[in-house]
Amino acid sequence: MNKEQLHKINKEITSLVVRVILEDGTANILSLKEALEIADNLDLDLVEISPNTNPPVCKVMNYQKYLYNLKKKQKDIKAKTAKITIKEIRLGPNTDDHDFNFKVKHAIEFLKEGNKVKVDVFFKGRTIMYKEKGEEVLQRFAQACEDYAKVEQTPRLEGKRMILMLSPIKK
Repeated sequence: MNKEQLHKINKEITSLVVRVILEDGTANILSLKEALEIADNLDLDLVEISPNTNPPVCKVMNYQKYLYNLKKKQKDIKAKTAKITIKEIRLGPNTDDHDFNFKVKHAIEFLKEGNKVKVDVFFKGRTIMYKEKGEEVLQRFAQACEDYAKVEQTPRLEGKRMILMLSPIKK
């Protein structure tokens, strides 16, 4: 059996008796030789689907087509998963109104695109003494974005940064 192969097919099946499921859905218990003859007559493969049952379950099908459809389904599932990115906005505890509004405008654009926004207030040097000022800035930021985002994580201090996470509101 190949490493990339998921199932045993045709001559790789070792059981002497198998439960065969045909393409029309009918199931019979047959010897392996009879099952292989049926699959050969239909120009299809005998594929071992459930090897742990007694007798093992095999299905008569076009194995290459089955693998193709399986890959196609996985690709579709992967394409449908939402790719969420986190955009970061950095503020200071003493950020003035114009800069603050500019950053809010950018955050709203990011949220409209469906991205999460991580807002952090970075404390330089002795500004760490004004933690409440940083928290106030983040609360104000969250209020300014409340029409477009919900607070995923309230402001918390990590080292010299106070971080707030905003996620977009689904409409």
